[in-house]
Amino acid sequence: MQTIVTYPVPAYANPPIQTSYYKPQRFVISDITRGATTTVTTTTDHDYVIGQAVRFVIPSWYGANEFNEMQSIVLSIPADDQVEVQINSSNFTAFNSAGTPNVSVGQTASPQILAIGDYNSGYIADKSLSSQQTNINGSFINISPE
Repeated sequence: MQTIVTYPVPAYANPPIQTSYYKPQRFVISDITRGATTTVTTTTDHDYVIGQAVRFVIPSWYGANEFNEMQSIVLSIPADDQVEVQINSSNFTAFNSAGTPNVSVGQTASPQILAIGDYNSGYIADKSLSSQQTNINGSFINISPE
């Protein structure tokens, strides 16, 4: 007869969820180029894909407040540290990368771009196809250490 184990999984076998264990991740913004579409430059190379849904968090001391909490879709990847998004920002205020937070009142946040999903228009694995992909392009993937 087989014994059923009912006690909790040990902590070492069930690491806590950390944002660094998932991609795509959030990235700090170093520049925003305004226009009919908007190009966002990040401080490091990003892992976004075309069709990725993103959201902006822009603290007020960086300017470009119209972007704060705005959502958009990635149209292209001009460089490893840039994304072009579907926002007409021609009339937005300029982004100030030298914005200075007032740390004495708790202002410490950096301007960020965050992945929030995708269009669900990517390739989905089909058993009848020889090439298998187990996720939709741009979907969140758990990359936790084993």
